[in-house]
Amino acid sequence: MSGDRLKHFGWGREGEAMTEAEEAFALRNYQQMFSVGAFDSVPVPPLAELTLRAPRLTPPASLADICSVARYDRAAHAFGKSYRDTVLGMLNDYASAPDVVAFPRHEQDISDVMDWAAGEGAMLVPFGGGSSVVGGVTADDARARKLVTLDLRAMDRLIEVDASSRAARIEAGVFGPALEAALKPHGLTLRHFPQSFEYSTLGGWIATRSGGHYASLYTHIDDFVESLRLVTPAGVVETRRLPGSGAGPSPERLFIGSEGMFGVITQAWMRVQHRPKFRTDQVVLFNDFYSAARALRAVSQAGLYPSNCRILDPQEARNTGAGDGQVAIMVLAFESADHPTDVWMARALECCADHGGIAENAADAQNSEGAASRWRTAFIRMPYTRERMVPRAIITDTFETAITWDRFEAFHAAVVEATLRGIREVTGRPGQVTCRFTHVYPDGPAPYFTFHALGRHGALLAQWQAIKTAASDALIAMGGTITHHHAVGREHRPWYDREAPPLFRDAMRAAKRALDPRAIMNPGVLIDA
Repeated sequence: MSGDRLKHFGWGREGEAMTEAEEAFALRNYQQMFSVGAFDSVPVPPLAELTLRAPRLTPPASLADICSVARYDRAAHAFGKSYRDTVLGMLNDYASAPDVVAFPRHEQDISDVMDWAAGEGAMLVPFGGGSSVVGGVTADDARARKLVTLDLRAMDRLIEVDASSRAARIEAGVFGPALEAALKPHGLTLRHFPQSFEYSTLGGWIATRSGGHYASLYTHIDDFVESLRLVTPAGVVETRRLPGSGAGPSPERLFIGSEGMFGVITQAWMRVQHRPKFRTDQVVLFNDFYSAARALRAVSQAGLYPSNCRILDPQEARNTGAGDGQVAIMVLAFESADHPTDVWMARALECCADHGGIAENAADAQNSEGAASRWRTAFIRMPYTRERMVPRAIITDTFETAITWDRFEAFHAAVVEATLRGIREVTGRPGQVTCRFTHVYPDGPAPYFTFHALGRHGALLAQWQAIKTAASDALIAMGGTITHHHAVGREHRPWYDREAPPLFRDAMRAAKRALDPRAIMNPGVLIDA
């Protein structure tokens, strides 16, 4: 990845942040929301003032040239990007910082680091871009156990392209922009754009079952993995490259979403696509969120498969600058590399009209000030918000799930009520919960909730955890999943343990024993070894 290095605290590269206008807009919203004039702010310690323990490991001479114990490298690999991670960084609590960061250049380096770490009794955490928002790379056990982090950014090649099959073999350490740049001369795209696209890697997407920006049909990275290669402490696993197979359970499925608990994904054959040539966009306005949801169900079940079909409740639209808070908004788009998409859009708009949807004026939709444009800008810029709001004791976080259509409205109402109640109980004042859909399927949507509360310094983590617990308990009780696309990590473990069948978790433990017999790989995610 070119350019300035990534921040050790916060989102993006050093020197990047919210603009003054963005920060002022967010603060005005929060001042109105919480009826306050100012916020109690605390400083964030700079890199030079971080408290890092002395490394408890010394790399052998054979690995010295790929290992670092530099302050920046250890600090930058201590956390992901969750709310909890941000608070810990603000508090100068770097107990989860690795003792050593290794930058392997090829698979033999990975195997050698694994052997060394196992001999030292150390944990090994694979690290892509560090964009996890669920504690996927934050090793709490590092307080008591030595830790080595494996950063795969040096393994970032596009190895080969099979144009006839529309597939490409790619190393796992490549970041999103570099991957698309490598595919572009071939007229191809992976067409997988998570919100973290600029600062996340192919291997990270596969390991966490990442969801992309495209909201229907091919929504997850699962859909694009043709085969993969994994280095484990017990050896190398490579799955057969096939368009499909009925030969028993798919071996890829064991490793897609495994979050580094079995080994390190080093490369994969990925199904790629021709770059789109035709695109049609439209914004549709609805009187309420449930009407928008019913319209989106009709669009989904019509088999139209829009590339984008997000809906925002009125308050979510207002908070992002996409609306005035009076109407729900649907952002609808179709695209194709082969044919014009106007017919598909026309039919989708008919479905919307059946549920009271009114298409935004075409001129407004194309204007830079249109709702769709404002939403896209807010969506891309959202991750920069947290590092500026947490020091002001503002608790703002998200959680996403999925539920079938028949249960959605009751589910949504229960989750919102439980989360608002949790906010009131722990902060003593009202908060706000908003919702949007990020993905949609014929049998149900993926609701994405955002909650906002005014916390108190000295109690932020406890308050955040109580709110998150109230929300998570409600969505599991109502039959949803603890995560649709953010992975499990360590922060979702208590609810994943309730969601995953006990015998399935036993089977994963057996696989863990076979592939990682000394339990060094990313302990704490998915199961206890």
